[in-house]
Parts: sequence; structure tokens; C-alpha cells
Amino acid sequence: MVEHHSLKIENAPVTLRELALNKVRQAIIAGYFKAGDRLVERQLTEQLGVSRSVVREVIRYLEAEGLIEILPKKGPIVAVLTWEIAEQIYNIRLLLEQEAAADCALRATEADKALLRQQLQQIAQASREHDDIRRVEASQAFYETLFSVAKHSIAWEIVQRMNSRISRLRALTLAWPQREVAGFERMSRICQAIEQNDAPRAREAVYEHLTEAASLAKQILSQPE
Repeated sequence: MVEHHSLKIENAPVTLRELALNKVRQAIIAGYFKAGDRLVERQLTEQLGVSRSVVREVIRYLEAEGLIEILPKKGPIVAVLTWEIAEQIYNIRLLLEQEAAADCALRATEADKALLRQQLQQIAQASREHDDIRRVEASQAFYETLFSVAKHSIAWEIVQRMNSRISRLRALTLAWPQREVAGFERMSRICQAIEQNDAPRAREAVYEHLTEAASLAKQILSQPE
């Protein structure tokens, strides 16, 4: 009798490309590489300790994510984030997140609510430790749970395509002194509305959160360099 072996790869190893991609993505989101900065292949290979072919793959991926743009005769640079781009991102988020939060409030079980509370605490912990990258990642995890509980899988796919730029905007506004406490407070209100299974309040809390964040992003991005 022929034995059937499972083809499933358990605990697939993280590749060098994935590690390098994550490092450069985080460096852009955190502002280590600033908008308009040239990304020189030779320097990146030295900084990351990887081959040029890996660096080229990383640049291709980040270009697709909207974090890098390739300029003629200049090569790859960190994409300039304008208010025109940011406004479109906030408008799309507003449409998708309001409905996701409302449906999440209607569907959330006690276990779902506990997970959202836990993720909110992780955001608070990262804020206390001034760990901007972990704070952005924890915020992303919170929203992934929200969309998952709402069963808005297609909407989450759309959000995921913008996630790198969303994370960049999130880091930009979270780093602004007037925003840190207010931003967390807004997310807490979304969570509270979901805990109370109050769909209209959840939708309203998302609207308040995103309009405030968009207003702050406009203020930051409209400033002269």
C-alpha cells in the first residue's frame, strides 16, 4: 500500500528576503528613512547583510506597497506621502471601517471582546514604552480582529493592500504630541461600543476617530519641509 505523506510545511522558516523586507518597511514607517531619501542598493546590502538580488526584491515589494517609488535617472526613493494620497486612504478607511465596526458590534462574542480588549492593552503598553513600531503593529492586529469578527474578508483584503501606507500615516500621527492620548482614547471608544454590541455607536466612534486622525494628518502633511 502506498503511504500518503503530508505536503504541509510546518513552521515554515522566515526567509532572508522576508526579514530584510520587514526591516526596510519598518525603517520607512518609523521615519528612519524619510520621504524623498534615496535608497542605494550597495548601502542597503551592507546595512542588511544580504545580497543585491535580495535588496532588489525588497525594493520591488515596497514599490508595490506604495512605500517606494522609482525615479528616472535617480533610482528608488522613499515615496513622498502627500495629503492628496492620505485623504484618499482615510476616505476608503472611513467607508470600510464604519461598516466593519458596526457588524463587529452585532456579531462579537465574549471571546472576541476579550481579544479586542487584550489587543487594546498591547497598544497601551507599546505607547507607554514609546515603541512606535510595536504600537503600529498592535493597532493593525486590533483592526484585523475587528474585520474578521465582522466577516468582512474582502474589505480586509482591500485594507491590507494599503496597510503599509496606513501604518506610515499611523506612525506619523501617533508621533504627534497632540494625538497620542486622544488616538488611544478614540480606539477605546470603538472597543467599548463593540463590547456593548452597540452598532450605531461603533460606527460613530470610527467616524470620530478617523476624521480626527485625517485632520491631524492634513495639518502635518501641509507643513513646509
